[in-house]
Amino acid sequence: MITLDMLREIALSFPEATEEAHFDKTSFRVKKKIFATYDEKDNRLCIKLSEIDQDAFTSTNRKIIFPVDNKWGKQGWTLIDANEVHQDLFIDALTTAYCEVAPKKLGELLRPTDVD
Repeated sequence: MITLDMLREIALSFPEATEEAHFDKTSFRVKKKIFATYDEKDNRLCIKLSEIDQDAFTSTNRKIIFPVDNKWGKQGWTLIDANEVHQDLFIDALTTAYCEVAPKKLGELLRPTDVD
């Protein structure tokens, strides 16, 4: 199970990540752009992925990680059941969301591109 404290520890370890309120949820941002929100009532996360990454992550188990069921889902917003998700999948998905939203140079600090 992923808790807010675990999410906070990982998300705030990313370069220039901040935590802010977002309506009745907690959001994590980079350069003022949201890459993840946490709904404490439902113990559910919402992350921003590219369409390709969303397809890849949701193919693992659509009961645990799935697109938001509206136009936001078509834009890459993806829900994660924090009660059921495996920690490794969660960390990979959160890191991918950060890299999707962060400026390229910050994202490369977590996932460097190969340069030959």
